[in-house]
Amino acid sequence: MDLKAYIRDIPDFPKPGIIFKDITPLLKSPEAFRAAIDELAARYKNQGITQVVAIESRGFIFGAALAYAIGAGIVPVRKVGKLPAATFRETYELEYGTDSVEIHQDAITSDDKVVVLDDVIATGGTLAAACRLVRSSGGTIHEAVTIIELTFLNGREKLNGVPFHALISY
Repeated sequence: MDLKAYIRDIPDFPKPGIIFKDITPLLKSPEAFRAAIDELAARYKNQGITQVVAIESRGFIFGAALAYAIGAGIVPVRKVGKLPAATFRETYELEYGTDSVEIHQDAITSDDKVVVLDDVIATGGTLAAACRLVRSSGGTIHEAVTIIELTFLNGREKLNGVPFHALISY
């Protein structure tokens, strides 16, 4: 299935000059959503993945479905202050400052083989921070994956050697 057919361009969002790649039409289509999850599940099934680390918020949608499909757990990476127990925090650079994400300190162990998932990789800051959280927790990253990669922003370069895969590239 051509998943690109289910991605909508929204010009000038969130600011003028940006063309936002909207995944909500893909989510709305049972066939397209199933195809995306099936493609991911085929890639990671029988690979010994124990946890899918999913980044807030759209990563949760794909991450939960993938974790279920491959028989893994799901670990949320959230914005600061959203997790109730002790956390590890990673800060990353934005175009206009910094932001941070957190993971529970007991979410990943040295026995875990992890896929780190987000909906889109643009500049790579959020995904790279999530990968650092997994590594600082002792887990092994099998691969980082996104539904969409905006290749012209070179985000995968920030992943510092973490294997990377995207279902759709622009």
